[in-house]
Amino acid sequence: MPNSIDVHDPIIVDQIQNLIKTCGGDPDSFSNELISQMIQNSLKMVQEGHDMGQLKLMSRALKEMRYAYRVFNRHKEAHCVSIFGSARTPETHLDYIAAQKFSAGMAKCGWMCITGAANGIMKAGLEGPEPGLNFGLSIRLPFEIPTNSFIAGDVRLISFRYFFTRKLMFMSNSNALAAFPGGFGTLDELFEVLTLQQTGKSSIIPVVLVEGEGGGYWKHWQEYVLKQLLDNGWISVEDKHLYYIAKGPEDAVEHIQQFYKRYHSSRYVKDMLVIRLNTPLNKEQLEILTNKYRNLLVDGEIAVVPTYEAEEDALELPRIAFHHTHRDFGLVRALIDDINKF
Repeated sequence: MPNSIDVHDPIIVDQIQNLIKTCGGDPDSFSNELISQMIQNSLKMVQEGHDMGQLKLMSRALKEMRYAYRVFNRHKEAHCVSIFGSARTPETHLDYIAAQKFSAGMAKCGWMCITGAANGIMKAGLEGPEPGLNFGLSIRLPFEIPTNSFIAGDVRLISFRYFFTRKLMFMSNSNALAAFPGGFGTLDELFEVLTLQQTGKSSIIPVVLVEGEGGGYWKHWQEYVLKQLLDNGWISVEDKHLYYIAKGPEDAVEHIQQFYKRYHSSRYVKDMLVIRLNTPLNKEQLEILTNKYRNLLVDGEIAVVPTYEAEEDALELPRIAFHHTHRDFGLVRALIDDINKF
């Protein structure tokens, strides 16, 4: 393609639209407009001089995301919990047994479990539920078995080359997260989840920290967080709401179930934070929330609102909304807890 060609040229755009039509799409729909933009971005690479390694990375990442979403989209209505933890935990360890109990408890509540598909805690997280209630997101490492016996050959086993695409699938398909003791990888995943929620870059979901009976892993982890992060001002006191140290696997299951007792989901419509509810709140309860969480509001109050035109899901549910400051997401997590406690 000559350097003078612009991928936004009407001739190029028309060719792209015809290609989308040939593949069965509607070029006038917004979803196909996004596909058109992806094609245009790919064509830009012809002229921009990317090296082979960069092209391979971008191509492989897109393939991994497309295939993974295709697998997850078969279970769109399912609630999923991601389970993190060490691949080196022995099957006789109390943490392993706790992970089995936790995943079995979540499965009894109708949830599907997502793990990294390797051994240790990841195997325990798949061993608790019945077959067919699991997803495995494997990645090949030189010192670990990529796939355990409980997920090998399953249609919900997805293999990744890159950690960043694998992490994206964990986060974008999870309604809750449970972390068990582990090494660098476990803490990397946990801190990334907390960072995304703290900064408002992902939806708020319950994050439970679980371990076997008598363990002190999360106690010592929290001591570090409070001493080195909170006391030095690197995090806010409200950020402690973003995680919950469970008393055991049963308590962790109960905490996650409580999170969705009244709260259903949330999204932004411009600067309005819209919270969808399973059951409505009354005027007195909304006044209590407005007064308690005034720091979250730019102006106005927390009020019942109709469905916004921009919303595409949960249209039948009651909803409340407020003009959010786009800050203090630990407080937003506390707000959700109070909504569920009424």
